[in-house]
Amino acid sequence: MKRSEINKILAETKLFVKNIGFKLPDFAYWSVGEWEKAGSDFDEIRENMLGWDITDYGQGKFKEIGLVLFTLRNGNVSSDKYKKSYAEKILILEEGQICPTHFHKNKMEDIINRGGGNLQIKLWNSNDEGKPLTTPVTFSSDGQIKTADCGTPIIITPGNSITLIPGIYHEFSALNSKVLLGEVSSVNDDNHDNFFLEKQGRFPQIEEDEVPLHYLCNEYPR
Repeated sequence: MKRSEINKILAETKLFVKNIGFKLPDFAYWSVGEWEKAGSDFDEIRENMLGWDITDYGQGKFKEIGLVLFTLRNGNVSSDKYKKSYAEKILILEEGQICPTHFHKNKMEDIINRGGGNLQIKLWNSNDEGKPLTTPVTFSSDGQIKTADCGTPIIITPGNSITLIPGIYHEFSALNSKVLLGEVSSVNDDNHDNFFLEKQGRFPQIEEDEVPLHYLCNEYPR
C-alpha cells in the first residue's frame, strides 16, 4: 500500500468514527513529530501495539479485502510487565469489504456492531490440524446460544454481538454501509495468533510516497 493511501484512509476513518459518536484516546491523533518526542512512559503503547492498524492482507486490493483497526488496550503474552488479561479494539469495514477467513488458537473475542451498517459473519469449526469442518457451529450471541450451518451468513445488527471461541474460523464483511465494530477479547497477539484459511499477510508492505499522518501500531520509534 502507498503511504498516501493509508493517510487518506486514516483521515476518512477518523471522520467516520467521530460521526458515529465513538471517542478515541488522545494518542490516536498524535503526529510523527509528537511520537519522536515521546519518552519511555509511553512504552505500553509501543510494546503492546496499541493504536492504528491498517491492512490489505498483502493482497493489494484494500477496498475488497482489508480492514482498519485501532487497539485501545491490550496485555502482552510475551511479558509479565503488563498485567492486563484483556484487549479492546475497534474495527472499521467498508461496505462489501471482506476480512478473510481465519481463526485464533488462544484468543476468545466478542465482536460488537457499534453502528453503521450490518455485520455479516460466516463461521466454521476446525479440527486439531486447523482444517475447517462441515459440521454445524454452535455459538453465543448476546447471551443466547444459537446453531448455524457452517458458512451460513449470520447478520449482526447495530447494538448486537457475537462471541467467537478459539478454533472457530470466521470471515466477516459489512452490509448496507460502512460499519464500526467493537472487539473485546483476551490478550491479542497479532504476531503469532492469526491462522488464515488461505495464505495472507498480516501487515502491509508500505511504499513511502509521503510523510505518515500517524504511525501504525508496528511503526513507533523506540
